[in-house]
Amino acid sequence: MIDVHTHCLLSGHWGCEWDEHWRPVYGKAYPDVTPEEYDRAMKPVRAAFVFGLRATAAGVATPNDFVERFCAETKTETVGFMSLDPTDPDVLEQMADGVSRGLRGIKLYPVLALFDPRDERYDSFYVAARENGLVLLWHMGATPSPAGDLSVSNPLVVDEVARRHPDLVQIIAHLGHPWQRETIVTLRKNRHVFSDVSASWARPFDGFAALVRAQEWGVVDKLLFGSDFPMWTPEEAISGLRSLGAMRPAGMPHIRPETIECLLDSDPRDALGLR
Repeated sequence: MIDVHTHCLLSGHWGCEWDEHWRPVYGKAYPDVTPEEYDRAMKPVRAAFVFGLRATAAGVATPNDFVERFCAETKTETVGFMSLDPTDPDVLEQMADGVSRGLRGIKLYPVLALFDPRDERYDSFYVAARENGLVLLWHMGATPSPAGDLSVSNPLVVDEVARRHPDLVQIIAHLGHPWQRETIVTLRKNRHVFSDVSASWARPFDGFAALVRAQEWGVVDKLLFGSDFPMWTPEEAISGLRSLGAMRPAGMPHIRPETIECLLDSDPRDALGLR
C-alpha cells in the first residue's frame, strides 16, 4: 500500500492561519509530528508521499529544506514533494531548489493561495513542472477557512490545466470533495489525471456515493490511497474505507470488495512516473 497524501509541516509553518481559521472548526492545535512519530504511523504502508503547504496570501509556508530533512530522518520510504505557490515571483527558482533536493512533486493549494489554476500566466510553471518530471498534487474542494476562495477549488479547473498540458501528471486530492462527480468525469477524460481518496470516509454518505460513481464511470484504477496524516493515520484510513465498503443501502448499488482492495493493494508509482 502506498500512501500518497501525508503531511510533515509543523504548526509554525501555518503562520496565523490554523489558529485563526481552522482551530475553531477542528477544536485543537495543529499536531507537530516528529520523524519517529511519522514512522510509527506509517508502519502499514510500503511508501508514502510527504509534503507541507504553501499559500503566500495566507502566510502559510513549508520550506523545501525542511521536507528534504524530514524525509532523510524517517525510516519510512518517502517520496518528498515541495509546496509551491505560483503567485510567488521566484516560484521557478523555488522549484529548481526543490528539484536539486530530490523532491519529486509539488503540492498546490489554490483555495488558500488565491490563484486560479486556469490562468494562462501559470503556463510556464506547468511547463517547467513537466520538464522536470514533477507530479502536481492539488488540494481541491472544501476549506474551513473564511479566507479561502472556493471558486478556484472546483476540480473542473484541473481539466483546463490538463487540456493545455496533457502530459503533465496531476493528482486531485480528497476526490475534490464535495465535488466528487466533477473529479470523476475529469479523471475519465484526462489520461494523466488521478485522484486520492483521502478523507472520503469522514463524510460517509458522500464517500460511499463517490466510490460507487467511480465504479460506474470506470475510473477505479485512477484512484489512489491517501490518509491525510496527521488528520488520520493509515490505519484509520483503512478502517474508514472498509466501513464504506460495508455499507449496503437497500435498493442501491454497493462498493465492490475489489474496489477497496485495489485502493489498498495498488502501487501507483509507475503510473505516476515516480520510480
